[in-house]
Amino acid sequence: MKRVAYTTLLTFVAALSGCKDEQPVQTVAWYKEHAPERATMLADCRANAGQAAASANCINAEKADAETETAKRGHLQLDAGEFGKELKGSK
Repeated sequence: MKRVAYTTLLTFVAALSGCKDEQPVQTVAWYKEHAPERATMLADCRANAGQAAASANCINAEKADAETETAKRGHLQLDAGEFGKELKGSK
């Protein structure tokens, strides 16, 4: 009897997990190039902060927004390997 109940529960959970409508995960570069979609995603993420904020799309949209705003101010985006080169070049 326990085996039947366990199998039924497992089947039910598997069926429900297949019903989720998942969005494709977009990259930070994609969100940088698509400002309207980035704004929409950020609005959705902020409206559902408890559920959506930890999703890959929310994280990527936030990072793209931060990088876009930083670039507007003229800040350099340096990789760790380039950091030392920039310091040596400025002396």
